[in-house]
Amino acid sequence: MDWRFVSAVGGVLWPAVPDYGHAAVLSLLHQIEQSQWWPAARIAAEQKRQLDALLRHAWETAPFYREAWAGRYAPSAPLSDEAFAGLPTLSRRSLQESYEALKSRNVPGVHGKPFEMRTSGSTGAPVRVLKTEVTGLFWNALTLRDHLWHRRDLGRKLAVIRRGRTGSAKSGGAATTGLVETGECVMKDVQSDAEALLDWLASEAPGYLLTYPSIVVELAKASLRRGVRLAGLLEVRTLAEGLAPDTRALCQEAWGVPLVDMYSAEEVGYIALQCPRHEHYHVQAESLVVEILDERGQACPPGQVGRVVVTDLHNFAMPLIRYDIGDYAELGPACACGRGLPVLSRIAGRVRNMLVTAAGKRFWPPLGSRKFIEVAPVLQHQIAQKEYDLLEARLVTAQPLDASQEGRLREMILAGMPPGMRLVFRYCQEIPRGAGGKFEDFVCEVASGAAR
Repeated sequence: MDWRFVSAVGGVLWPAVPDYGHAAVLSLLHQIEQSQWWPAARIAAEQKRQLDALLRHAWETAPFYREAWAGRYAPSAPLSDEAFAGLPTLSRRSLQESYEALKSRNVPGVHGKPFEMRTSGSTGAPVRVLKTEVTGLFWNALTLRDHLWHRRDLGRKLAVIRRGRTGSAKSGGAATTGLVETGECVMKDVQSDAEALLDWLASEAPGYLLTYPSIVVELAKASLRRGVRLAGLLEVRTLAEGLAPDTRALCQEAWGVPLVDMYSAEEVGYIALQCPRHEHYHVQAESLVVEILDERGQACPPGQVGRVVVTDLHNFAMPLIRYDIGDYAELGPACACGRGLPVLSRIAGRVRNMLVTAAGKRFWPPLGSRKFIEVAPVLQHQIAQKEYDLLEARLVTAQPLDASQEGRLREMILAGMPPGMRLVFRYCQEIPRGAGGKFEDFVCEVASGAAR
């Protein structure tokens, strides 16, 4: 990669001499660029070594774990896989209610001063988490890894469409600011309509676009309708929402560029990044441990969807150990690219995105919008489960649909659902986004008590 680094030493332009913080990030990057090629067993062994240190710290300094692990954890005993799997998971509710008890009473000074961050509350349950400068170093190193993996030209302009962000900046984020020379970053609030956003993108002519998958779908549809190709665009990057199976193809059709997705959570940082050679994801195992568990709390084999449970290996201010983040994902087999990092073949979504049956079983509805526009002028859609056997298709359309179009859409939607489902249509002027500007194409609105 032809990146031009920024020097912190006056008069020394090349080779650049970074400051302490950036030097630490580059050191981490150098190490993880080596460790990604290790065998899976060696990566797991190093994780366990770090995990042992984290658990001892949590036991000694965080009152929550001292109480929750009583009789289950002995810091004097060697840490085994069975002992770790026997520890209780940490729920989002517990994180909300036990904030003070989860704080470490003795954060190592070398980790930097703790600071608080808050999630957007896209699930209706916002949380607070303490982090440190060390967790920020890992975030920046993994950001640079993602740029390296996908061979990005950081000198090109970056366009960002997210909630609450409008304006411009000289750099595209904390990972590159003061370390690498970058192109301008231009930002637009997500609340603008697709037509206005497309006009803005065409005028800015960015090399890269970073936004939510649902925004990509809206923009691509508008581009195809108007024949706008976004000249100069090299790649689309997506985050924060589930990625529908056909969004990549829609992106290619509209602009002829690849789509690269990332999986992260504000509480724990990057969870998995898209493989540079394939469309699945590599768990960022140098930063965290990811477990995929079934409803009984047992580890899922590859190919089975389960709950995502995450342990942040380096947060010594508020250890998040076996944290059930509310997402579902599927483990995949070892990657042919040669990296020993674990694979997630897909990220299915949150519990509220799962269809629930009267028997309590949950399914991830395989919805997409690319085929919808082949039969009807659908601008935006959302499927809501109102009852165990009743779905409501909320549609924003360019013009009213006739009975034939409704019939074909009904067939397409119900084809991916359990047998016996009914479907009604509701037409809207607009389908609002949730907290943080995120959009859900499927929501379960069955009463929570009934669903349980």
